[in-house]
Amino acid sequence: MRMTSSTIRTRWSPKPDTATPQHRRAVKAAAAVAAGALALSLSACGSSDESSGGSTGDTDDTSNNVTLPKLDGTSLEVAAVWSGTEQANFKKVLQEFEKRTGAKVTFVPAQDPIINFIGSKVAGGQPPDVVMLPQPGAIKQAVDKGWAKQLGSDAVKELGENYSQGWQDIGKVNGKPYGVYYKAANKSLIWYNNQVFENAGASEPETWPDLLNTAQTVFDSGVTPFSIGGAEGWTLTDWFENVYLSQAGPEKYDQLAKHEIKWTDPSVKDALTTLAQVWGKPDWIAGGANGALQTDFPASVTQVFTGGDQPKASMVAAGDFAQVNIPSSMKIGTDAKVFPFPAVGDNGPVVSGGDAAVILEDSKGSQALATWLASPDAASIQAKLGGYLSPNKNVPNSDYPNAVQQKIAKALIDAGDDFRFDMSDQAPQAFGGTPGKGEWKILQDFLKNPKDIAGTQAKLEAEAAAAYGN
Repeated sequence: MRMTSSTIRTRWSPKPDTATPQHRRAVKAAAAVAAGALALSLSACGSSDESSGGSTGDTDDTSNNVTLPKLDGTSLEVAAVWSGTEQANFKKVLQEFEKRTGAKVTFVPAQDPIINFIGSKVAGGQPPDVVMLPQPGAIKQAVDKGWAKQLGSDAVKELGENYSQGWQDIGKVNGKPYGVYYKAANKSLIWYNNQVFENAGASEPETWPDLLNTAQTVFDSGVTPFSIGGAEGWTLTDWFENVYLSQAGPEKYDQLAKHEIKWTDPSVKDALTTLAQVWGKPDWIAGGANGALQTDFPASVTQVFTGGDQPKASMVAAGDFAQVNIPSSMKIGTDAKVFPFPAVGDNGPVVSGGDAAVILEDSKGSQALATWLASPDAASIQAKLGGYLSPNKNVPNSDYPNAVQQKIAKALIDAGDDFRFDMSDQAPQAFGGTPGKGEWKILQDFLKNPKDIAGTQAKLEAEAAAAYGN
């Protein structure tokens, strides 16, 4: 999936716009530590000062940890799909770059899917110097088409000093560095209405069986347990990915993400069977399956936190960016709370997404901008403004403006390499990122008929084989 503070929709993969305001290695002990640290966490996309922890607008106290060249007379363009508060805050990061180098940087608003937007710019002979791409698959596509330019030694040096190996690796294509992951998201969270939980006597679950027990307790109190934004297929891929990563493990996850194993594999059957324990109970889903399939992502969040002590549902599985759809009347951390996606296997899942800076026009200026965005100085500016999460491990945790944002930032950094990037964002767009097609459509059909596990697997495999070409 993806999301932004101002576009709530697909910025971790091309997903339909629905409102204004998603590695490698083993997910073992560190992942469990990270998941535990996520309790009561929040963050990555606030759309207002209140929800994002406030913005002082003061970026004059930034550290100076990166060496940049003088670029007087240089003009650069940076393209991204960000708008609203997210765009405004990113522009402050660009302004500091201008102050330090003398360059002039123009922000170019892009449309999703951004890879198509960039293609039209390249065809017209006017590509931006740098583009923020939301998917590893998009980076690879830009490289394969000859659009992306390799990062220089200064940017690579910053990456090596500031990022875990996992975050460096997902910015590589064929072993060569192309992407600086400037922004991250945590997608292994479930938000809940605290008043409903208190009324029901429910507690935060740590395991999948605990989650089922909590759901039953809430249901018995007279409130529907789950809200699902099934109108947007990516929300369903997030459910699947969290279950699959925790249950099948990181090695299987990597293999399925690359289509090195088939979707008819027994591990996929196990994950779908687990999902059916929730999806197969229409009384547990707000509006039942049909209602969920008519509910977009913003509404799936909002309906958990409206309606007083009788909302349409008590919980919604959603990334940290969900906070932008929580009404301002509900205080984050008090009225609206969040817990890590429960462990289905030995460890809880840590599924992430992100946006990477990729150079399209190679120059001294564009390389310097990539170096800047890889530095803790740049990330610290936006961290202080709220509504942002950085994978840069040298951003001081105290730079995040409130306790919940500090917790989720710490959890991401503590995870190190023990996380995985959103699987559907790694897939070809035809399979993992197109409304009404591929994995999105098949999981929507599965939500309607969760008994058809074998048929769902067969359809997933057929579509994946066609998209991956193997």
